[in-house]
Parts: sequence; C-alpha cells; structure tokens
Amino acid sequence: MSMNKAVEKGGFFAKKKQDEDSLSFGELLLETEASGTREGEISKGIVLSIKDDQALIDIGGKSEGRIDLNEFRALDGTITLAVGDEVEVFVVALEDDYGQCRLSKREADRMKMWEEIAGKVERDELVLGLVVGRVKGGLQVDIGVKAFLPGSQVELRPSRNLDKFIGQSFEFKIIKFNKKRGNIVLSRRALLEDERERQKRKTLERLVEGSILDGVVKNITEYGAFVDLGGIDGLLHITDMSWGRVTHPEEVVRIGDELRVKVLKFNRESERVSLGLKQLQADPWSGAEDRYPANVQVLGKVVSMIDYGAFVELEEGIEGLVHISEMSRTQRVKHPSKMVQKGDVVQCVVLKIDADTKKISLGMKQLESNPWSLLEERYPVGTQIVGKVRNITDFGIFIGIEDGIDGLVHISDMSWTAKLKHPSEAYKKGDDVEAVVLSIDVENERFSLGIKQLSADPWESLPSRLPIGSVTNATITKITDYGAFAEVEDGIEGLVHISELSRDHVTNPNDVVKAGDKVKVEIISLEPKERKIALSMRSYQQRLESGALRSHRDEGGATFADLLGKKGE
Repeated sequence: MSMNKAVEKGGFFAKKKQDEDSLSFGELLLETEASGTREGEISKGIVLSIKDDQALIDIGGKSEGRIDLNEFRALDGTITLAVGDEVEVFVVALEDDYGQCRLSKREADRMKMWEEIAGKVERDELVLGLVVGRVKGGLQVDIGVKAFLPGSQVELRPSRNLDKFIGQSFEFKIIKFNKKRGNIVLSRRALLEDERERQKRKTLERLVEGSILDGVVKNITEYGAFVDLGGIDGLLHITDMSWGRVTHPEEVVRIGDELRVKVLKFNRESERVSLGLKQLQADPWSGAEDRYPANVQVLGKVVSMIDYGAFVELEEGIEGLVHISEMSRTQRVKHPSKMVQKGDVVQCVVLKIDADTKKISLGMKQLESNPWSLLEERYPVGTQIVGKVRNITDFGIFIGIEDGIDGLVHISDMSWTAKLKHPSEAYKKGDDVEAVVLSIDVENERFSLGIKQLSADPWESLPSRLPIGSVTNATITKITDYGAFAEVEDGIEGLVHISELSRDHVTNPNDVVKAGDKVKVEIISLEPKERKIALSMRSYQQRLESGALRSHRDEGGATFADLLGKKGE
C-alpha cells in the first residue's frame, strides 16, 4: 500500500470514527444488525490500527473491537498482520465493558475448522492430524481442533507403547463427530484395515505353495515368527528358519526384518500359511555321505551338550554326536563338560553317517594312541593281577588294571560255591583284590577277570571226595514242596527228594526235617558239570539197618559196624 493511500485510508478511518462517536449505542446496535453483524457469528473486518500488542478491528456497522496480537501469531512465532488487512473474526459480544465489541480470531478459526471438518465428514474424507499427547484411554490429535484417538484405534492390534506416536502426523478417519459437544473421535486402524484388505486381495492372487514372496517380520514367539506377506500373515516355524541348530527365533530374525520366504503350505479356506526360510538354500545333508565318509578326520564346533555326549557342528545344518564313551580311551568321562565346553573347536573322526536319518556318530578317542593294543602282550590269559575295586555294579566289580583301564569280574566269576545276590556282599570300593585274566577284547575294549579261577573248581573233584553210594553229614538249608536241600560241603548243596526223606510215606517234608537240622545222607546221583547232587536219607536208613554199609565210612571216620553198634545201644 502506498503512503498516500495509507494517509487517505487513515483519514477515512478517522472520519468514520468521529461519525460513529456521535451515535448512541442503540443507534450503533441497530446499524450493526442492519449491516449483518451479529453475536455468535463470524464477521469480516478491517484492521484499523496496531498498538500495544493489540489490533483494532472494524467489523462494520460502526462496530469496532480489539484482539490480542497473539491470536494472529503463526506456528513459527511470526505476526504478519498490517493496518488495512481484511480478517475474519468471531463476534463474542457487540459491547464489552469499554463499549467495544468482543472479538476473537481464534474462535473464528476454530469455527471455520469445525465447518471444514463437518464437510469432510459429510463427504467421508480423511483428515490429517498431529499426535500431540497422551490422554486417558488413548491419544490427543490436533486436526485444527482437538480430537481423540482411542488406543484401540491406533494400530491393527492394541499397542503397548502409545508414546512412540507422539509428534507424528497421520491421516485419520473420523468415526464420531458431534459439533455441539465439541467431540471428535478418530481412527487410524480403520485406514490400516482398508489398506491391509487391499494388500490381502493382491497377495492372495499370487499366494500358492512353492511361491517365493517378500515379507516383514511383525511378531516373534518361542516357536517361530509371523511374517506379514501383505495383508496376510504366515508362520515361519523355528524348524524352518535354518538348516543349523536354532534355540530361539531371535537368533535368526528380528521384528521389522525384511525376508524372502518360500510358501510351504497354504490353506485357502482358513488362510493359514506355513513359510520356510531354509528351503531357499540347498539341504546340506545332500551329498554329506561323500563329504564325511567313515574314518575321515574333521574339525567342528561344540554347539550343545547333553548328559551323554556333545553335539559338534561340522557345517551349518550338519551336526554329529560325540558320545561320552567315545571321548577318551583312558579317562572315565561321566559328563561331556569334563572334556569339552560349548564353543570349543575340536578334532574328531567320523565313525558312522546316516544321511537318511541325518545322524553322524563322531569319536575323539580314536585320535589317541590305543593302550588296549599292548594289553594282550602284557597280560596274557591266565596272568594273575592285583588291583583295587574302582566300581561296583549289579553284575560285577571293576578292578583297576592301568590308568583308564579296568577289568570286570562278573558276579558269576567271583566264587565257585557262594551264592551272591549282589557283589557288594563280598567287596567294597577300594578293596585290594587278586584275580586272573580270563580274556581281552581289544576291539570292544573289554577286559574280563575271574576270582574263583584262582582255585580249582570243587565240583570237579567232588566225585573223588563223595562217590556215589558214600554217606556224609549234611545240613538242611531249605524246605520245598518236593523235598529238602542239604549242604554237604561249603557252598555245595544237594536235593533230598520228598520220596528220599524217609522209608515211610511223606506228604509234607516239614514233618520230617527242619531247616538247620544235621542229617546223614547217601550220595545216590552226582553230575559235576550240571552241579547237581541227589541225596537220600531213606536209602541211608535202609542200608544202615541191613548192614549193607559195612565197607563205607562216614565223614567222622566211624565204620558202619560202629554205626550199627550205636544204633543197638
């Protein structure tokens, strides 16, 4: 505006002001209403002057009002208002305490914004808004006026962290609008659902088993990860993430990762999709038998341990088991942690591979010199040794031969005659025991010892000590329905059948003998190899009375004539 025009306009405003001052309030009110300016409405005005951080506005009809300049301040803090500018203001009241109109630029802007928003609601248009803060149950959004965004309408799924949206701008759908109450409710979720549905239709068109798609990891669980393929989610199970060992999905993927995956299964009715990541790579077990033949030496990394061994990764996706029995030739390994630790790089020998079941057996002790190879020379069969009892089991005792080499004395090789229910009845750990070498199996690393073999088998010479027809003292050890067992020598028992207990008919052996009774018996049958002796009390009694035993002696050295004499007494 030129200086002359400003002066002319200023003169006009001064003249206009002088004319208005000469009118009464009633006349001013009538003139204002006649000009169309009313309370509670928006009116156009002219800036008459700017002074003391206030602007004097002429709204016509000889009506003026002042407005604080802050109501004209832009977002960047600047004020561009100038004298003569035309502005829209809201008429709060036609007269205040100073005889001027009460005007508001902010209220005018707010009402215009409400009208604009109302129009968008009618046209079902979206609004752009800035999330400005947290409120109870959701977020506050500035769309020109304050609006409420419920927490359930922020994302497709309820978000636990709403603060991350503060300061961000989004488009929203107005789902509730009440101008009178000043209530506006927004939804971002509705837009996301619409967009997801559009993406879903496109994805379903190209979603078939075997197809390769791009997706984004949106959620991770203990058993896998859910990948957004575009409007539809697929499950990438932990077992389909890598050919190698995966203990948790986060070792392979993170939320937000972009992945290329293969569709393994797709049910169009339930819209369930199974995805694979490792299937985009060749199966490492293909050709593994050629790469890892038996007896070849390999290097690997210990990836996990269990009570009975350690798993060694030879390459990604291929692991072999080193059993604790294959870890050392000399040490008795009770747990793999005594030999290796997770992360160790170890050298092994392939013992066996089965590509069909994807199993490889590995050994470490095979790389050590074999102390068993010289045992046969140092301990030929029949050699007597002395060693300490290192371990006791249900089936025998282990005796230390050399460092890391034990010999087993089976319970059946402990005594010719003693009936042991458990080796601990005769031995305990630390006992010095003498034994004889029975056999050595170098290939299977077994060393067999015997204790009873240190002495002759008493059964072999039994026929010479107790020939058939001889009489000896015996002790009843056990009663059965069919007879009684009697011990004739230490650890050697024979059976007195029920028919051989007495010359009289016997129906119950307990009527004739009791356990612990001392009796005299005749040897009527003897099978040393079978370790069986048949005894008879009846035959002894009959022959004793008939004098047929005169040529024999009892165990005490008395002749049968003596026995007859005693009987007569």
